[in-house]
Amino acid sequence: MMQTINPLNSSDETCTKQEVSLVRGIFKAAWIAPPVATFIVVLFFVVGNVRLSQVGYRFLNSLCYSAMIGFFSAVALTWISVRYTERFPRLVVFMQAASLVCTATLGSLVADVLLRILGLVSARSFWPEFVGSLPLAIVITLAVGLSIATFETMRYKLQAAQLEVRTKQVEQERAYKLMAEAQLSSLESRIHPHFLFNTLNSIAALIPSDPQRAEDTVGKLASLLRFSLGAQHRGLVSMQQEMKIVRDYLEIEKTRFGARLIYEIDVPTEMEGLSVPPLALQSLVENAVKHVVAQRAQASFLQVTGSLEAGIIRLAVADDGPGFSLDSISPEHGLGNLRARLELLFGSEGKLAVAREKDKTVVRMTYPAG
Repeated sequence: MMQTINPLNSSDETCTKQEVSLVRGIFKAAWIAPPVATFIVVLFFVVGNVRLSQVGYRFLNSLCYSAMIGFFSAVALTWISVRYTERFPRLVVFMQAASLVCTATLGSLVADVLLRILGLVSARSFWPEFVGSLPLAIVITLAVGLSIATFETMRYKLQAAQLEVRTKQVEQERAYKLMAEAQLSSLESRIHPHFLFNTLNSIAALIPSDPQRAEDTVGKLASLLRFSLGAQHRGLVSMQQEMKIVRDYLEIEKTRFGARLIYEIDVPTEMEGLSVPPLALQSLVENAVKHVVAQRAQASFLQVTGSLEAGIIRLAVADDGPGFSLDSISPEHGLGNLRARLELLFGSEGKLAVAREKDKTVVRMTYPAG
C-alpha cells in the first residue's frame, strides 16, 4: 500500500521547526549582545578612540547596535537556515553572508533611530554616526553571525548523524534479537521429536513385560510432552520445573533399564527459583543414558549436581562411562544443540564443557543467574 504525504502536515512541521529555531536564535542574540558590546568598547578604548569618561556612553551605544543587529540577524539566519540549508548546502553560506550585510545595515539604522529618540545622538550627528559605524558593524556582524551559523549547522549535522546511528543501532539490535529468537525456536523445535522418539522406545520396551508400568509411563510421558510443548515458547523455565522433568525422564528410563540405571540427584532446593533453559539439564541426562547406560549390560551410575557460586549457575551430569570430546559433537547432536542455545541465550557466558574427574566423565554447563 502506498503511503500518501499530506503537504499541510509537512508545512506545519516546517513552520514549527522554524518557530522553535527563531525563539532559540533570539535568545542567543540577546545573550551575545552584551559580550559583543563590551568587546567593541574595549577595542575602541585600546586604540584610543574612546576616553575613560566615555566608556558608559559607548557601551550603551554598542549595546543598542548589538541588540538590534542581533535580533534582525537571528530572524534572517533562522529563516534561511531552516528553508535552504538542505536544498542548497553550498550556496547557503553566501545567502547567510548577504543577509547579514542587510541585517547589519538595518540594525544599525534602527539603533541610530532609538539612540536619537533617547537623546543619546543629536540630529546633526545622526547620519555621520550611522555611516561611520556601518563598516565596523558589517564586519563584526559577518564574523559573529557566520561563526554562529557554522557552529549551529555543524551541531545540527552532528545531532542528525548521532540520531541516525542510534536508529540504525536500535534497528540492528532488533534484527539480531529477532534472528536469535528464530534460531532459538528452531533449535528448541529439534528437541521434541528426538526426545519423544527415545521416550516411546522406553514405553515400547515395557509393554510386553509390564503393561501397568507402561501405562504409568504413558502418563509421565504426557506430562513431559505438555512441558516440552509449552517450553518451546519460553526462553527459560524455573529450576523446579526442569528438575521435575529430569526426575520423570529418569524414572521412565529406569522402567526400561531396571537395575542397570542407578542415579543420584544433588541439586539444592535453594536453586528451585532460579531459571534454566528448558530441557537443558534433561539433555545432559539423556546423553548419558543413551551413550553409557544403553551401551552396557552392567549397572551404570549417573549423578546430577547443581550449584550457585558468585552469580554463576553450574549444572553437571557425571557418569562412569569412557568419556568423549565436545569437538567431535555435531550441531545436530543433542549437546551441540544445547551449546548453541546457551550461546544464543547468554553469549560468551553460556558454556558447555566435558572433563574427566576421578574416573568419571562430567558434562557441565555454566551460565549467569538472573
